[in-house]
Amino acid sequence: MKAAFLPDRGVVKVSGDDARNFLNGLVTTDMTKVHPGLGRFGALLTPQGKITFDFLITEAQPGHGGGFLIDCPLPLAQPLATKLGFYKLRAKVTVDNISSTLGVLAAWDGEPAMHPDLTFADPRSDKLGWRILAPEELAARAANVIGAELVESADYEAHRIAAGVPSGGTDFTFGDAFPHETNMDRLHGVDFDKGCYVGQEVVSRMEHRGTARSRIVRVLLDGGAPEAGTAVVAADKPVGTMGSSAADQGLALLRLDRAADAIEAGIALAAGGVPIRVADPDDLKLPAKKTVA
Repeated sequence: MKAAFLPDRGVVKVSGDDARNFLNGLVTTDMTKVHPGLGRFGALLTPQGKITFDFLITEAQPGHGGGFLIDCPLPLAQPLATKLGFYKLRAKVTVDNISSTLGVLAAWDGEPAMHPDLTFADPRSDKLGWRILAPEELAARAANVIGAELVESADYEAHRIAAGVPSGGTDFTFGDAFPHETNMDRLHGVDFDKGCYVGQEVVSRMEHRGTARSRIVRVLLDGGAPEAGTAVVAADKPVGTMGSSAADQGLALLRLDRAADAIEAGIALAAGGVPIRVADPDDLKLPAKKTVA
């Protein structure tokens, strides 16, 4: 088993009597399903349905002060805390950026020998393993307790990419992508049965009408690794944008129909002069419209 402290992740705490209901009215995940030892994947959207923040969230045990702990990109921890504070109005809620005292350890390729407090399975994919919220100075001790070898964060990034799980800010731009485009619907990040939340109407419409035309897909690289943001082209016609990459694998946000048409016509895809291949052609299939019985 391997574990890595993730220096690019921060933690925001939301506590108070109204915390659960407050968050449930804002985010894409069902907060009634979040409990100590259990995490969920979710996002805060614009009213137009685009992702402004995505995160993992769990509930802290009473011994850790209770409340909800949000594992989010470190550069967005304070903006997220500020945005949530803007929404709270008269709700009995306290929002704090606690990234200076609590960080994120990822563990994968095995079952922890024990589960320290603030440990939960990564809800996005079984391949991603576990998250442990702990101070950076305790990362080595936590890795030892769970029976894992402590490795570099770059090792986790390579594992995440191989698992086909996007990372906001690298694989897509915050404020410019819908949840379906980033596969949140496939990674258990959107609960379509819960009540209203910010941007819910747009997301539900995309789900039922099958209007998602772009997706982040896993690609195989036949050469060097293109920089994130490099255009993906088919015979010089743009079909998408390259995201993160490691070794011979990467993630790319592709326009599904254009990429599929190019491949069917025998036209190779490339990014920055590097040939790329879609790892799973089924990823290019357009979503089916849902019918009402």
